Amino acid sequence: MEIEQQQDEYKYNLLLFKQNFDFRRIYVYDSYTLIIAGVICMPKLLCLHTGIVSFLSATCLFITLAVYADKTPAAEVLQLGSVAMDIPAEMVKRLTPLTKYLSSKTGLTVNFHASPNLDTAVEDLGANTTQIAYLTPAAYLEAHEKYAAIPLVNPLNKGKSTFNLMIAVQKDSAIKSISDLRGKKFAFGDKKAKLQPAVVENAGIKLEEFASYDYLNHYDNIAKAVINGDFDAGILKDTVAEKFAAQGLRIIHTSPPLPSYVFAVNKNLPPKVIAKLKQAMLELKSDTEENKAILGALEKGYDGFEAANDKDFDEIRKLLAHAKGKK
Repeated sequence: MEIEQQQDEYKYNLLLFKQNFDFRRIYVYDSYTLIIAGVICMPKLLCLHTGIVSFLSATCLFITLAVYADKTPAAEVLQLGSVAMDIPAEMVKRLTPLTKYLSSKTGLTVNFHASPNLDTAVEDLGANTTQIAYLTPAAYLEAHEKYAAIPLVNPLNKGKSTFNLMIAVQKDSAIKSISDLRGKKFAFGDKKAKLQPAVVENAGIKLEEFASYDYLNHYDNIAKAVINGDFDAGILKDTVAEKFAAQGLRIIHTSPPLPSYVFAVNKNLPPKVIAKLKQAMLELKSDTEENKAILGALEKGYDGFEAANDKDFDEIRKLLAHAKGKK
């Protein structure tokens, strides 16, 4: 019984330590700093659980981590962020296969770091909380302008590096054109997204001409709300519009081809690490069932990547500037 109790105490201390420290960030400390952290935090462990076993188990744990920290360079642990295109649990499902692939292919440790919204995804990349991020075109432009983020690769959807935004209504709706949307209820996604309202205004209607409009965060939410009649119309990414078309949606406007979403990296990421990530992603093609599953989890229809260039986003810059000039 005494041995079992000691084992339980050790497990408890280990769990307590894990709950109070972020292992993803511990690599930035050298062993001296880590041991100091251990001394500072030891009273918390001892206050909660006294006894020789607790003291020894906690001490051994700190020493082990100190040695481990000396051998693990910070650059080898990367956080991959993303704009919130779905609820956090779904984003984890969508991005985790890719992080596992990148970890295996590059020899780096790549973890997924969820962001609650577009602004946070941009700020995380700029602050180096994440070192690589999956961004919308407008989010990339903000990250590039504010933090000099570097474009890495664009995903290919059925071989294309562009996508369309679409305005959809119920299949049986009396709305036939953009002009019919005046005085109607309209659904957008993320409140911070700049491209969606720019596309709507460039289609020929100002936001103040709607009876009302609201932000539902994710494209799936927009599609479901329009189908259910909660909104008269909404704006959708082409892949989502196609996904829900059979459930009762009809497209009344399609934007010109827009540069695809992009994976961008923090400007301070070492060139060798950037090159590793880029090469690994360019080599990921839908030529095996395993690769198809990785790409399909990210977005249905994705079949590879191509190298991204900042000039690819000039069309978005013009679209946003044109919409801004109309106000």
